Amino acid sequence: MGFEIEDLRLAVYRGFAETGRAPEPGELVDRFGGGAPDGLRELAEQRHVVLGADGRVVMAHPFASIPLGFAVMGERTLWWGGCAWDSFALPHLVPDEPEVLVSTRCPGCGRPHALVVDRHAPPEGPQVAHFLVPVSRMWDDVVHTCGNQRLFCGEGCVDAWLREAGHERGYVMDLGTLWRLARGWYAGRLDRGYTRREPAAAAGYFREAGLTGAFWGL
Repeated sequence: MGFEIEDLRLAVYRGFAETGRAPEPGELVDRFGGGAPDGLRELAEQRHVVLGADGRVVMAHPFASIPLGFAVMGERTLWWGGCAWDSFALPHLVPDEPEVLVSTRCPGCGRPHALVVDRHAPPEGPQVAHFLVPVSRMWDDVVHTCGNQRLFCGEGCVDAWLREAGHERGYVMDLGTLWRLARGWYAGRLDRGYTRREPAAAAGYFREAGLTGAFWGL
């Protein structure tokens, strides 16, 4: 391809971190040459990025280029939040944004929510996060998965939404557990040489965050 695939991965991730958007395919071709689209497909196969039908980067977790229910505002940058998990992860990952405002609406009743999320402690509040899809099946359709990791006013709104949508109940966690889950999951993604966690290490991380086997899908 004439370039290191890691350089392409870093260009996507750092572009998201610094500007709030994914680099356009043409920008990547200008920088890396005609092999950039093949490089993006390779990164997608390795689950570093998610591509749309047009070859554009849709997600590079925890970053998203499409609205999936969350907006995350830092002091310098505004992002789409890919999901509750990803939105809470951003201040832990982006060095110059130690605090962000996460805004969303409850899918159950439509009530707006705005939470200040930082690196030091979870935000306080009665809200809960509902994850419709277990981790073991998240990559079956990752955009659908992320679009259904949402914040609700409380379990009553989760139940109302499930009845209306006709879904089975997924995994529900409080804000503290969500914050612990997000705190270190994406550590290193802006650095050279990042590698994804093996399943055993991921399961250990989930246990340390206070999540049970049901979250993994066991």
